[in-house]
Amino acid sequence: MQDYEFTLKFTFSGSTVNPESYVEQLAEAGCDDALVGIGQNGRIALNFNRESDNAFNAVCSAIKDIKSVIPDAKLIEATPDFVGLSDIAKLIGYSSQNIKNMMLNSGVDFPLPVHEGNASIWHLANVLDWLKKGKNYQIDDSLLEVAKANMQLNITKESFNLDPVIRHQMGAILS
Repeated sequence: MQDYEFTLKFTFSGSTVNPESYVEQLAEAGCDDALVGIGQNGRIALNFNRESDNAFNAVCSAIKDIKSVIPDAKLIEATPDFVGLSDIAKLIGYSSQNIKNMMLNSGVDFPLPVHEGNASIWHLANVLDWLKKGKNYQIDDSLLEVAKANMQLNITKESFNLDPVIRHQMGAILS
């Protein structure tokens, strides 16, 4: 068994319901390994340090525990996943300038961003894999495993918004 650290952010209906009312119930339902953030009505974030045989099971069991207390909870995001260069630097203990230079000097070899712009965003798992395999960086295996699980979870969550006909057509074009 290994410890996995991740955060799950949810929204739920009933914005008049104070999220604080769920804290004790969440602990009783198995979320006693999480710090609960309740800054905004209708939103809740839980930062887990969960022991499990793998990261995917850790994240899935946490979601099941949350939904047992808040059945209408809808996942906003599982983190770490979407990151900018400074986030990457912080997570692996390098300077932002070092990571930016690496990205600029690597050209097309650097993983493709999810969003390219003034502040580009990557899936953390893709960057960590590239650093580990392509650059021989020492990457924490549990961080990489959580990033991979969260990337799959976030992509799956977003895929529910796709029109099935368009998804099929786009799949044929993009593959």
